[in-house]
Amino acid sequence: MITPWEYRYALRTQRMSSSIIREILKFAQDPEIISFAGGLPAPDVFPVEQVNEACNRVLSDFGPQALQYSTTEGFVPLREMLVSMTDRGGMGVNLDNIIITTGSQQALDLLGKIFINPGDRILVESPTYLGALQAWNAYGAEYIPVPLDEQGMVPDALEEALRKGPKFIYVLPNFQNPTGVTLSLERRKILVELADKYGIPIVEDDPYSKLRYEGEDIPPIVLLDSQYRNDDKHIFNGNVIYLNTFSKILAPGLRLAWVVAPADVLKKLVQAKQGADLHTSTFNQMIACEVFKDGFLDRHIEVIRDVYGNRRNIMLEALKDNFPTGIEWTKPKGGMFLWITLPENMNATDLLFKAIDEKVAFVPGEHFHPLGGGKNTMRMNFSNATPEKIKEGIARLAKVVRREMAA
Repeated sequence: MITPWEYRYALRTQRMSSSIIREILKFAQDPEIISFAGGLPAPDVFPVEQVNEACNRVLSDFGPQALQYSTTEGFVPLREMLVSMTDRGGMGVNLDNIIITTGSQQALDLLGKIFINPGDRILVESPTYLGALQAWNAYGAEYIPVPLDEQGMVPDALEEALRKGPKFIYVLPNFQNPTGVTLSLERRKILVELADKYGIPIVEDDPYSKLRYEGEDIPPIVLLDSQYRNDDKHIFNGNVIYLNTFSKILAPGLRLAWVVAPADVLKKLVQAKQGADLHTSTFNQMIACEVFKDGFLDRHIEVIRDVYGNRRNIMLEALKDNFPTGIEWTKPKGGMFLWITLPENMNATDLLFKAIDEKVAFVPGEHFHPLGGGKNTMRMNFSNATPEKIKEGIARLAKVVRREMAA
């Protein structure tokens, strides 16, 4: 039945769709279902005690300020902390280059608002983060996908894609969502050089960089770009807009993230954010700033790494012990996800409904491909489930997969 409202929606709503992940999470509300679907941090590592203490200190010492409106750019002490975190390579980042957003998802939406006209093409990894596609579809974006291998975007395909004139490049270089793949140092340098050659800016989305469980850290693209350009080190004015978040290293419920951008881009982001929510929660920003005093952040990240690294190892071992031959999966060195590739004739969406009958859930991989494909792939989250549930969940899923392969 068509309601009167159907004739009043803006045309952009025709490109909006519900997140498959959010829909699957509705099934996962059943306590008997073991879910590997959501990109959820583990609640048992949330610093509840420290946040509680910080709330009390903020309210007792700065109560009126914490409950008041604030500036759009964000709480100055928190931004100062982020300047010191970001500018370790001497890129010239200062307060004029940082804005606090209500989660990285808002940052993606604001970038769409200030950059994307209907029909603009965005170069993305394929598969890529579903939330970015959701944010930009509403602005009429089209996509130029670049395939991935175990080292990230394939350089030859990248240069061919750049010749098509995208508005910008969107990349998740560390432990990518959904595949868990990391863009190698060599390919990061190639990306920077090619982006400069073709005059295409880069949006670097980096929510998982602190969640490394093995190997050495790789310099962020924003730093490599600064070094390549040899810009004036007193002014941050490179070719990269950098996104990061507190959701993976503190708590997603606080909805805190930040953007590092050249000053003129930041001004446009401020204007766009003023039309969206005026500013991110003053109270939440002050809580985060209070929690991170005295080096707590570094100590807490080590706790997260221990927990998630162990769960990753358990999932990899369970896959090895339970899954039949003919199935492949990535072996991420960090992050929260791994990517499974089934035989080509299998459909992961069909498999999902059979898996739910066995009380286990995942996300079919086709939804992460902007132009389709990947029907035989699936994304698995290992950070949220306990070790016991990971073992049991993989055993249940393996039973479904074996049955399907036999059929």
